[in-house]
Amino acid sequence: MAQDPYSELGVGRDASAADIKKAFHKRAKELHPDRNPGDKKAEERFKKVSAAFDILGDAEKRKRFDRGEIDANGNEVFRGFGGGQGGQGGFGQGGFGQNGSGFSGRFDNVDLDEIFGMFGGGMGGGPGRGRPRPEPKGVDVRAKVEVDLEDMIRGGQTRIAFSDGRNVDLTIPKGSYEGQVLRLKGQGQQGRGGMHGDALLELTARPHPIYRLDGADLVMDLPVSIPDAVLGGKVQAPTPDGPVTLSVPKGSSSGAMLRLKGRGAYDKAGKRGDLKARLMLTLPEGSDPALEAFAETWREQRPYTPKRRGG
Repeated sequence: MAQDPYSELGVGRDASAADIKKAFHKRAKELHPDRNPGDKKAEERFKKVSAAFDILGDAEKRKRFDRGEIDANGNEVFRGFGGGQGGQGGFGQGGFGQNGSGFSGRFDNVDLDEIFGMFGGGMGGGPGRGRPRPEPKGVDVRAKVEVDLEDMIRGGQTRIAFSDGRNVDLTIPKGSYEGQVLRLKGQGQQGRGGMHGDALLELTARPHPIYRLDGADLVMDLPVSIPDAVLGGKVQAPTPDGPVTLSVPKGSSSGAMLRLKGRGAYDKAGKRGDLKARLMLTLPEGSDPALEAFAETWREQRPYTPKRRGG
């Protein structure tokens, strides 16, 4: 049996929508199966927390739950059975709650044939039909969505085109990560009762002209001039948060790696990786007679064989 959704999320009944969303994100992050591989208890708690948010995260469902119209599983609640409290009936004066039939309370918008059908027959003696079952919602759809790397890091929005012609704006939360699944409620297939399933969209980073993903780290090639590599110097480097100035150590070789802490992408735990800049020694465009003369003299007077990296 599902627990009270407010208790599952650890919020009071007067909690705001923002507080409910915040509480859900916190618990979902702690209990997500990816963070607790093989932990059945955490997996079960994650399902309960998700079910609780399915009720409280939807304004209409939350109102209906608070009014007692649906239970914690989202199922319809038919009130008025088996109280024996002598309350007023729902059909005017002297209703069913007062005639010793065992029913009490109100029956609002309820088909009597459905009620009495549970006990073997309808009001007119017809065959019992049992309690009406809620129509199932439609099937969830899953897809991979290619988004800009900067939008995953800083947050952003992209438009999703569905095969049926619908266009839906998808909000990408700040700190999203490769493989994260975002849910668009009611954007899946339509069920027999008219209810739609959800769209589950897995984020994947679009190839970037500068950065390459390495887990939560970003790797890029950083062009460096020969003088800056030999003498040391300051160079400007792009980052997802804007350009920064890096210090190139004196005597740097092509392939050397400089690391910028906390300037990369994000992982599943919400921790940000680093930006790794690989130095690429770059010659000026076109012919440079002075540089060529210097290189010729260097090769004649101080010949050397570069060492293979890792050798």
